[in-house]
Amino acid sequence: MSSSTVTVPTKMKGWVYSEYGDPAQVLKLESEVPVPDVKEDQVLVKVVAAALNLLDYKRMEGAIKATDSSPPTVPGYDVAGVVVELGSKVKNLQVGDEVYGNINEAALLQPKKYGSLAEYTAVEEKLLALKPQNLSFAEAASLPLAIETALEGLEKVGLTSEMSILVLGGAVPPPASWFVVTSKGSALEKLKPYLESGEVKPLIDPNGPFPFSQTLEAFSHLMTGRATGKVVVHPLIYIL
Repeated sequence: MSSSTVTVPTKMKGWVYSEYGDPAQVLKLESEVPVPDVKEDQVLVKVVAAALNLLDYKRMEGAIKATDSSPPTVPGYDVAGVVVELGSKVKNLQVGDEVYGNINEAALLQPKKYGSLAEYTAVEEKLLALKPQNLSFAEAASLPLAIETALEGLEKVGLTSEMSILVLGGAVPPPASWFVVTSKGSALEKLKPYLESGEVKPLIDPNGPFPFSQTLEAFSHLMTGRATGKVVVHPLIYIL
């Protein structure tokens, strides 16, 4: 790993569950969570904001147990934060870069044990993009899993500017198609001009952002099914 001026601890605060079940019962805030090791193609991100997805609590309930990494687990897919350490084969990112992304390339296949609801998370460089300067960390964290899913879906059906699209809220019958998103930082880079111009805008639920200490409340709100926009946890840390 390359050296940096940032001192990274060996332990961190994080929300952890050691068994599957209702988030209100199994998710606990712990202060001695191991900071994940950084592989050669990864960076260590100091988390500033994280967003919750339905998949987070479905996973916690055991819905993907057959393909999941084994607990104990720090949940969380969406992240925005600051790079503090580089793997030896990282080419484009630098310590101090403000980045965002979905930390799991395959949403359902062996998602990481150390997710984004902790002070640090390790992420492959290819899954991250530089945060648009006009977006806050909270806004950036709200985007990756949802916006990458939308983009991949539109590309799969071959949508063009001459076509219209109807967005429905549930598992519709054929000719609808079903897919699981593959996370890519390049997808976020492709969308950057639309985010920077304001043509595409993040939508954060008005009940948030929720502070890190109120992550259980954030999950409870998400599980009501009444959230308008993304449920975001922020701030996680103070910016370096």
